[in-house]
Amino acid sequence: MEAPLPSLKVGLEIHRQLDTKHKLFCSCPTDFAESESESEDKFLRKLRPTQSELGQVDQAALFEFHRGRGIMYESDRQTSCLVEMDEEPPGKLNAEAVEVCLTAALLVNAKPVDEIHVMRKVVIDGSNTTGFQRTSVVALGGTLRAAEKDVPIQQISLEEDAARKTGQSGDIVGFRIDRLGVPLIEVTTAPVITSPAEAEKVALAIGTILRATRKVKRGLGSIRQDLNISIPSGALIEVKGVQELELVGKAVDLEVKRQQALIEIRDELARREVKPDSIERKYVDLSNIFTGTKARVLKEALGRKGIALGVRLPKFAGLLGKELVPGLRLGTELSNRASFWGGVGGIFHTDELPGYGITEEEVKQAREQTGLGPMDALVLVADERSKAKEALDAVVDRAQEALAGVPEETRMAMPDGSTRYMRPRPGAARMYPETDVPPTPVTEEHITKLKANLPETPELTVKRLRERFSINDKLAKQLVDSDYLKLFEQVAASSKVQASFIATTLSETCKSLEREGFPIHDIPDETVEAIFRLVDEGIMTKEAVTELLKWQSKNPRSDPKLGVSELGLRMISEGELEEIIDRHVEKNKKLVEERGSDAFSSLMGSIMSEVRGSIEPRMVAEKIKERLTRLPRK
Repeated sequence: MEAPLPSLKVGLEIHRQLDTKHKLFCSCPTDFAESESESEDKFLRKLRPTQSELGQVDQAALFEFHRGRGIMYESDRQTSCLVEMDEEPPGKLNAEAVEVCLTAALLVNAKPVDEIHVMRKVVIDGSNTTGFQRTSVVALGGTLRAAEKDVPIQQISLEEDAARKTGQSGDIVGFRIDRLGVPLIEVTTAPVITSPAEAEKVALAIGTILRATRKVKRGLGSIRQDLNISIPSGALIEVKGVQELELVGKAVDLEVKRQQALIEIRDELARREVKPDSIERKYVDLSNIFTGTKARVLKEALGRKGIALGVRLPKFAGLLGKELVPGLRLGTELSNRASFWGGVGGIFHTDELPGYGITEEEVKQAREQTGLGPMDALVLVADERSKAKEALDAVVDRAQEALAGVPEETRMAMPDGSTRYMRPRPGAARMYPETDVPPTPVTEEHITKLKANLPETPELTVKRLRERFSINDKLAKQLVDSDYLKLFEQVAASSKVQASFIATTLSETCKSLEREGFPIHDIPDETVEAIFRLVDEGIMTKEAVTELLKWQSKNPRSDPKLGVSELGLRMISEGELEEIIDRHVEKNKKLVEERGSDAFSSLMGSIMSEVRGSIEPRMVAEKIKERLTRLPRK
């Protein structure tokens, strides 16, 4: 995974929410609603694709429309207004957001445009009430030093974030529009990245530059990383929505493996002399075979007066079950297409049958009825007739694409780094000018002023942190690469708590807790600062901070003192400690009498298991040693 692959080309699109006072086109705040109960309004929409200025319809938009879904939007008056509801024209482009983008552009030596023009990008998956996303180019060119090479920056853009998906019930998808309109900066690199490890390093470097502006949000969902990946004989694949930095390299690695496996399947199909016109849309009704089936999916579909429909894929035997990457087979790719285009739950195919309640006899009859040869495969779908037919149309399309190798498409990143089919790749018909937002001029005077007040580079920040707070180089770099630099400086400058402890907690402990599933990012900065203040005031120990952070992540708006009380983290007095030590000495009387001062380690371990988090270990050690010196001499 570490070695560069000259044949691999990867380009990154890094999106980061900006921490501005207002949204991009209105005066609403960029904070999200604190709870679902705050929702005051709901409205239902159906979005439709529109033609471009040249009369073309984007395939990705047509795909979403084909799914026929309605969208139920939820809004509240604290975080959204008529602009987000598409009932009022947008206002001017947020000047603060423009300034942040220009600052980031200057940090990578990109050239700002003379005038910022807003465009409309067709998006009808429901994530925007208008049916399009507003986006604009702020700067072009530039270079970023990362992974021991100069990485060209193609462009830096400013756009509006999408609504938050809340769920789906039948053909109705739910979205909350509190996030809609939050400013997003997008940094796009040239496709010069040649290894998974390099992709991760470049993504980290971009994140560090954006954090240097001190104007980006932090936490899950505040950053989204899209990858454009291609290999020779493969295809350009866009992977959307990689959430974690650690998954960038893995997503690249798995996509390369997926494409290589699809190329192997293509070559095998060529050896088998499979031709596109031999994969026909001849669907066979197999319902009579499964009238008494024990397969739950088939039984339920037929019970709803549905149909079991099958299609023959000539000479595909053994290939549908071929693993592309762990957990993903060619059959999975066909199933995903069937689900998206036909709205069915999935497919069955003969590489995995008998199984799922389908018997060997039922498979035998289905093979005979569809005229399968020994090298042929059967794909079976059960649902209402129209859905089953559309699903098999998608299966046939995907099977024909397998003859060419890797189809160009947009894929969705999964939590494990693998991907799933999302939609066709968008085309040029997707973009057209926004007529409601006037252009924003970028003057030379403005750029000169920004250049004179640029934030310090990450390298200078590391040096300053080392010198001012006496922390080591590793901790300083970790802080610069984290979302907690600003908070660290606030706490360390106003607290007597050891700076290295604050840095370790924010850059290592918080990250570790996030990986364990604790949503530390939900805790407001002022609350984290209050936790360190409790240590500073002697209300609790440093050792108790981790436990309180866990509690606070589940109660982000609560007073940390309540957590200290509920968890029993209050520091005990010296008198209470001495009573505990006396009790442990009495309990281990024989050991203490035999070993004297050498009993220290045993006592320290047992007493710390009782008082950990309630008093400093140094104090415990001192009191135990003092107590042992008072033992009667033999």
